[in-house]
Amino acid sequence: MAWRNGCEEVAHSKPLFLTIYTVVIIGIVVSFFYVFSAIYSTNTPASQPTAWLSSSLPHENTHLTDQTQNISQSTAVHMVPTPSPRPQNVWPRPVWEVPPPNQKMPPLKAFRLTKALVEKRVKDNIVIVTFGNYAFMDFILTWVKQLTDLGLSNLLVGAMDTKLLEALYWKGVPVFDMGSHMSTVDVGWGSPSFHKMGREKVILIDSILPFGYELLMCDTDMVWMKNPLPYLARYPEADILTSSDQVIPTVVDDSLEVWQEVSGAFNIGIFHWRPTEPAKRLAKKWKEMLLADDKIWDQNGFNDLLHSQLGPSVDDDRGLVFAFDGNLKLGILPASIFCSGHTYFVQAMYQQLRLEPYAVHTTFQYGGTEGKRHRLREAMLFHDPPEYYNPPGGFLSFKPYIPKSLLLSGEHTVESHFTLINYQIKQIRIALAIASLLNRTLVMPPLWCRIDRLWYPHPGILEGSMTRQPFHCPLDHVFEVNVMLNKLPEEEFGPEIDFREYSILDNPALPSEVKMSWLDVQLCKEGTQDCDASNDTTFGGVLKFPKHSNEETFMKVFSSFKEVKVIKFSSVLEAFTGFTDKEREDKFRNRVKRYVGIWCCVPDHDPGHIYYDMYWDEKPGWKAIPPQSSEDDNPPW
Repeated sequence: MAWRNGCEEVAHSKPLFLTIYTVVIIGIVVSFFYVFSAIYSTNTPASQPTAWLSSSLPHENTHLTDQTQNISQSTAVHMVPTPSPRPQNVWPRPVWEVPPPNQKMPPLKAFRLTKALVEKRVKDNIVIVTFGNYAFMDFILTWVKQLTDLGLSNLLVGAMDTKLLEALYWKGVPVFDMGSHMSTVDVGWGSPSFHKMGREKVILIDSILPFGYELLMCDTDMVWMKNPLPYLARYPEADILTSSDQVIPTVVDDSLEVWQEVSGAFNIGIFHWRPTEPAKRLAKKWKEMLLADDKIWDQNGFNDLLHSQLGPSVDDDRGLVFAFDGNLKLGILPASIFCSGHTYFVQAMYQQLRLEPYAVHTTFQYGGTEGKRHRLREAMLFHDPPEYYNPPGGFLSFKPYIPKSLLLSGEHTVESHFTLINYQIKQIRIALAIASLLNRTLVMPPLWCRIDRLWYPHPGILEGSMTRQPFHCPLDHVFEVNVMLNKLPEEEFGPEIDFREYSILDNPALPSEVKMSWLDVQLCKEGTQDCDASNDTTFGGVLKFPKHSNEETFMKVFSSFKEVKVIKFSSVLEAFTGFTDKEREDKFRNRVKRYVGIWCCVPDHDPGHIYYDMYWDEKPGWKAIPPQSSEDDNPPW
C-alpha cells in the first residue's frame, strides 16, 4: 500500500527526513483524535437544544423516590433526590427555540419534575409555573408568549397529558410531565376532572417548594401584562402573596389590599409562594386535606386553612397579616392591578385609578372556556395563528347606532337595560343574516350595558364597586359565546356563521393585506343620487347601497366584491328585508335565537333570571320579567 511504501522509503533515507516523517505522522494522529473528540462532545446533552431537560435524566445509580407517597400513580408528581450542586441561572436554550427537526424526542422519563430540571429555568431564585392539558394549548402558548414578550424566561409548563407535552416540546416551550394521564379535552368547570386538576396544583406546589425556589403559580386562563417580579420583591418577608375575588377596592394605589376590608375569596389562579417553613406546612396540610376528601374544592380548602387564624397584622403599614397557624405571613395582591374578570373587564378599575395592570385572570364570566378566550381576544391579549386574522370570505363589520336616550336617560334599571340591549340585539341579528348571506365572518360590535350580570340577585351593580353606568360589557354578558361556536348541524340550523371580537380590526396582528382591502358601504334611500343598487363606488371608495334590500340585491351587488377583505356598513338598521328562501330563513332563526343568554338576577323572586330574546320585537307586549314559575322557566326557542 502507498503508506507502507512511504515508510520503507523513509527507512532508507537520511535521519533528517526520518525525523520529519515521524513528526508529520504524529501530528496527523493527534489531529485525528482532537477532531474526533470535538465532534463527539457536540452530541452530549449539555450542548443539545434539549439541555434544559438533560439534568432531569436519572443518574445511573440514583434511586427514584416519590415525594407524594400517599398518592396514586396516576396523580403523582415524580421527583428524584437533589443532584450535586450546579451553577444557577444556566440558560442552555431560549424559550421558543425549537429542537432540530431530525432530532428524536427524549424519553418521557427525561421530563420528570426534578430539582435539576427546575434549576435550569430558575432566575433570581424564582420560577413561574402553569399547567394544563392539551385542550388549553392555545391558552398556554398565550401565557408563555406574554411572559417572553416581557423579557421573562424563567418559566415552566406542567403537561397533564403526553399530547400537550410533545406539542410544547416541539415548539420550544420548557415543559415537564405531571404524570397525570389526563384527558386531552376541555374538562369543564366543576366537573370531577376539573377538581382533579385542582388537586394536581396542590401536589405540584408541595413538590416544588422543597427545592428551595420561590414559586409564582398561575392558572392557564390568565395572562401577564407587566413583569410582576419587582412587585413581589417589595414584600420579601411575605410567605404567600395571593390574588383574590375582591370587587370593592380597599386601596387606591398599588399597595396590598387592606386585609381587614377584604370580603372576596382568596383566588388561587395567581399566587406567589416562598419556600419558607410556614408555606411548606400550609402546602402539606392543604394537600392532605384534599386527598382525604375529594368533595372539597381546592380554592375553598385554601381559604379555609388561611382563615383558621387570620390576624393580627404583621406590622402597621405593610399590609401583611398572620394567617393559617399564626406564623404564616400573608399578603393580598390588589385586585385593581392583579385583576379578576370583573375588576378588569367590567369595572376597568385600573383605568379609573390610573394604574398599570400586571395581570388579568378570566374569572367572573359566563361563556365557559370559549368565553374566557373571547374576553382575552376583545382585550387583544390572546395570541392566535395568522389565519385567524384573515378568514376565508373576509370580514363583515358595521357601525352600531344607539340613541343617546337609551344610554343616558332615566334610571339604570332592569327595564332600561333591556331596552338598550334589545336595540343592539336587533342590529346584530340583521348583521348575522347579512354575514350568513355573503359568507363572511361578522365582527361583533362592542356592547353597552346599563347593569351588571352576576350569579345571584343584586341591585344592578355591586355596591361599593367602581362599575360605571353605562359600561362596555363583555359579549358573554348577553350572548352565549360557547353556543355560537358550537358546530350545529347545518341541515337543522343552516350554515355556520363565524364571528370575531369587536377589536380585531384594530389588532396589530391583522395582516396588511386585510388592512388595505376595505370597502365602506353607506346606506341610502333608493332613488336618491347614486343610490341605484349597482357596484359602482363613489370617490373615496364608498359604495352607496339602498335600504330595505332583499337577498337578490345583496347577491347582485356584493358578488363583485368577493375579494375585498373587509366590508363595513355605516349601519345595518333597515338594510335587509330577509331571506327569500323560507327554509333558509327558518334555519337561520333556529340558529340565532339560541345565541342569546340570560341576565341575572332580580331580588325576591325565584327564578330571578330574565331571558334575552333575539326576536323580542316580533312579540307584542314583550316585557323584561323573570319566569313566573319553574314551569315557565324555558328559553324562548
